[in-house]
Amino acid sequence: MSTAHQPRTGPVVGVLAFAGIVVALMQTLVVPLIPQLPTLLHASASNASWAITATLLAGAIATPVLGRLGDMYGKRRMLLVSLALLVAGSVVCALADSLTPMVIGRVLQGCAMGVIPLGISIMRDELPPEKLGSSMALMSSSLGVGGAFGLPGAAAIAEHASWHILFWVSGGVGAVAIGLVLLVVPESPLRGGGHFDLPGAAGLSAGLLSLLLAISKGADWGWGSGTTLGFFGAAVVILLVWGRWELRTAEPLVDLRTTAKRPVLLTNLASIVVGFALYSMSLVLPQLLELPKATGYGLGQSMLAAGLVMGPSGLVMMAVSPISARVSAARGPKVSLMIGAVIMGAGYGFGVLLMDAVWQLLVVSSVIGAGIAFAYASMPALIMSSVPPSETAAANGLNALMRSIGTSSSSAVVGVVLAHMTTTFGTTTLPSESGFRTALIIGGAAAVMALAITAFIPGRRQPTLSAAGDPAATAQVPDHSPAT
Repeated sequence: MSTAHQPRTGPVVGVLAFAGIVVALMQTLVVPLIPQLPTLLHASASNASWAITATLLAGAIATPVLGRLGDMYGKRRMLLVSLALLVAGSVVCALADSLTPMVIGRVLQGCAMGVIPLGISIMRDELPPEKLGSSMALMSSSLGVGGAFGLPGAAAIAEHASWHILFWVSGGVGAVAIGLVLLVVPESPLRGGGHFDLPGAAGLSAGLLSLLLAISKGADWGWGSGTTLGFFGAAVVILLVWGRWELRTAEPLVDLRTTAKRPVLLTNLASIVVGFALYSMSLVLPQLLELPKATGYGLGQSMLAAGLVMGPSGLVMMAVSPISARVSAARGPKVSLMIGAVIMGAGYGFGVLLMDAVWQLLVVSSVIGAGIAFAYASMPALIMSSVPPSETAAANGLNALMRSIGTSSSSAVVGVVLAHMTTTFGTTTLPSESGFRTALIIGGAAAVMALAITAFIPGRRQPTLSAAGDPAATAQVPDHSPAT
């Protein structure tokens, strides 16, 4: 790494983190609109939910593909492509008045989900070792930070202005991010080269599409229906065939041999359950805040007030991410991930007991947010200490995909719980208090599972660069984690 890059370290980190927050904002844009989507888009509730599902599916497919393309052709280039797709999708949604263009726009927005893993990989290539840990931690936690800040902002706009403005704002901040990346972020000379594995990309896309459709739409179609079971079966067959292809091809989209290494495999498994735990909070707490007080357990807050209650968790994440980086530097990222799982579990435990006041849910969301910051900040370091520098974007993209699978599974499981544990309020059927408590217990169980999986990860330090600044010389030094 050239010393010429070092004076630009601060701006590079700031711009990349801003780009990550912009992508996270995009995800929360439609949350305040969910109850109104059928009316706004002139569609049934089931069909309108595709405005959410489409983004999830597009992000899951695009993230590993753009990661591999970034390793081959330039991470900055693919970062710009991702942001350009976000802007294009925002404009399409801003002009939409029906379901089809909205879904198309949300697909394009979902393709930007690769920004965060690409940004982390750029940091590895460009930053000096002493800056890398804290910068990766900030970038990784930007997903939670942007989501927490975006919710009240989107709620405020949705309550007081046309919903189309949400997407014009998204497009505007995306365009600002593109300009800043062009001005500040250098293109890394480190390339993996080779040929793009088109059959591998098609197979992974088809397998993920089948799996995530079954998970996200199973509640609508019926978990025992032929459609749901057919998609699950197709996912198993396609992914097995895809895995066989990836092991046999010379230049795979995903190097499954590297992915099967114990640190990478277990970190990815932990990412699934951490993503599950993250989304459980997002599904439960806003509903508790907004349900009428007359139910006996709802807190009767407006959509904007609920967003403001959830917002401080983003500030907590920003404050905690540097602490996680320091813990990782001293004790290894495995310890940071374990601490994050413990804090998340504690937050959900508090949530089961503290559901009676707005301030209690603010505390619960902030504690869980602190745990998420510890966990998300540690995962890139665990991944990158175990993969070659030429594969960092693809490996981080796959890790981001694992988190997406976790959030999708959380949506499905918690949705089933809240749909089946209900109470009648007037003529309306609502999730019951015991249903919300059960959902919080499930989120806490996911955090405990993350802790158990992480305990078996071999302890390693953060990735470091050689004294000569060669990014290929990644040190893998055992940390001081407790023996497992």
